[in-house]
Amino acid sequence: MNLMANILLNVLIAFLVGSVLFGLQRKIMARIQMRPGPPIIQHLLHTLKFFIKESSFPQTAAMPFYIAITAMLCVIWVAAVIVGPVTEGSLLLIFAIYAIHKIVEHNAGSSSGSPYGKLSCVRAVFSAAAEVPLFAVIIIIYFKTGTMTISNIAAFQAVNGPLLYSIPLAAAMFFVLILSKAPYSPFAITKGKDIISGYETEHFGLLRGYLMMSESIAWYMLLWVFLTVFIGGLSPLWYLVGMVLMSAIVALINATTPILNPNHSIMMQVSFAIIGIIGSFALLLY
Repeated sequence: MNLMANILLNVLIAFLVGSVLFGLQRKIMARIQMRPGPPIIQHLLHTLKFFIKESSFPQTAAMPFYIAITAMLCVIWVAAVIVGPVTEGSLLLIFAIYAIHKIVEHNAGSSSGSPYGKLSCVRAVFSAAAEVPLFAVIIIIYFKTGTMTISNIAAFQAVNGPLLYSIPLAAAMFFVLILSKAPYSPFAITKGKDIISGYETEHFGLLRGYLMMSESIAWYMLLWVFLTVFIGGLSPLWYLVGMVLMSAIVALINATTPILNPNHSIMMQVSFAIIGIIGSFALLLY
């Protein structure tokens, strides 16, 4: 298989699997809360529906940046697929892509001119103060394995066992980061119910379709990175099993916890980061 076909195949898999996993989360949350819930493919259907609906543009939008920002969000997560499953490149590049995602998330809200979008973009910057320390997990991984290349980290685990067992606090830090990106998460302050849909409030039609597709690919990639970095290279079936299990755990947490206010959300994530970093280095030294 040539490189372009490999990229297209992996992007398609990331989109489809990520979309179904979002639907699975909503279904599990509904069952826990004693509701029937939507079909598991609902998120996928909604994404495809937006691609054929009429697009609208608010008069307050900063054109053409308002349009370009949605395509940028999609492009950076396609780049993450290339760095991840396609080439198994540097973990630092994954961190850089996530950092760019926070910038794009901020600009998606500010470009619409909506007060809800503006509040969401402020919260995006606010949340970065907690999410970036959680991403300090890559430093711990480097000290443990001596490499930042995903393929080499997987090879290290093939010889020495999963990092999930040797640096569990680092794995917990990354899991909290993943949890913060899940819909209805207690840490999901950028799209809390008090600000409608956050930075996506004014995006409709094709633009919302791009945003939803980006979210699906991003969810798949975060789960893929966790499984690869902390457990090792797996077969496609075990990747799928791991992603389903992690999504189910996230759904359980989201269904039984309220969405925190921004201050409490940041404080909890920073606390997790401090405990994780200090505890992980203590385990490494021990």
